[in-house]
Amino acid sequence: MASLSEEEENYVRLALLLKGVTPRAVRTYFDRECPPSSLPSTLSRSYNKLTDLKVKRIINQAQWNLLIPRNGVPDSKTFDVTLMICLIRNLTSINPPINGFDSLPQPGEITPGSDLARIKCYRNKLAHHDSNTIDNTYFNTAWREISE
Repeated sequence: MASLSEEEENYVRLALLLKGVTPRAVRTYFDRECPPSSLPSTLSRSYNKLTDLKVKRIINQAQWNLLIPRNGVPDSKTFDVTLMICLIRNLTSINPPINGFDSLPQPGEITPGSDLARIKCYRNKLAHHDSNTIDNTYFNTAWREISE
C-alpha cells in the first residue's frame, strides 16, 4: 500500500478533527445549554419554533424525527452537529459572531457563537471539497482555528 502524500494526510487529519472530535465538543456545549434531563420540555416549549424551522426546511424530516420521536424521548446523542448547532442558534440566547453564523469568523473572535460558526464553516468546506488533498497553508490555518 502506498503511503499518503502530505496533502492527503492533511485531508485525513482535518476530516478526523471535524468528524471525530468536534461533534463531541458541540455536544458538550449543547448539553450544557439544553441539559438532557430537561431536553424534552425544552423542545416541547419550543414546538412552534421547531415547526417553523421545519416548514422553512432548515430542519429536515429525519432531524424532526429525532426531535419529536414517536416512541421514547429525544436524546442529544442521536443529534448530528448540524442539528445541534441549529438548535443552539435558534433555541438559546447565544450571541452570533460579528459577521453572522453563516460566515467564517475572524481569527480573533473567540466566543461560543464564533466557535460554533467556525466548526460549521470548516465542516461545510470539507464536505464540498473537490479532492482528497489539502495544502499545508489551508490545513495549518484550519487546524489552528478549529482546535483552539
